[in-house]
Amino acid sequence: MSLHILRTARLTLTPVSWRDMEDIARLKADGGAFAMMLGGVRNRQQAEAEMVSDITFWAKYGTGMFAIRENGQLIGITGVHERPDGRGVALRFAIYPWAAGRGLAREAAAAALRHAHAAGFSRVMAVARDSNIASRKVLGGIGMRVCEHFMRGGHNMLVFESVAHKGAEKETPAL
Repeated sequence: MSLHILRTARLTLTPVSWRDMEDIARLKADGGAFAMMLGGVRNRQQAEAEMVSDITFWAKYGTGMFAIRENGQLIGITGVHERPDGRGVALRFAIYPWAAGRGLAREAAAAALRHAHAAGFSRVMAVARDSNIASRKVLGGIGMRVCEHFMRGGHNMLVFESVAHKGAEKETPAL
């Protein structure tokens, strides 16, 4: 998996693995990081079930979720996964509130999106609440554009997409 380590100016992104489980379980239990994610905060059992799905996705598609580290410390996760609501392959990201405000989520999400396109996903989408200004800024800042919206739980949800330039990427793998 060392081929899939991504480095940015300030961050190291590594494919999630069982070695990350303790750190990721803490992240997913943090309301500041995960309250607005589909399904909200996770308990340990839910975090472990998602780890199985994330590792399986990596094995099948050669891309997926990354652990984001700054100076060796886990600050969040980003990458692509298959949305449980059937909307397709989606970019997601979550960082601890104490790591927010320095452009780290955008830096990591941009790297993960480039990796997903390079792995063959010509269209990657993302969903954010209309009221989640921070996520909307990250998604817009990495070039994703709003393409539709829907209501969920009384919230207006915006669907963003990134479509790779024709000929620049392989065809989207069938899910």
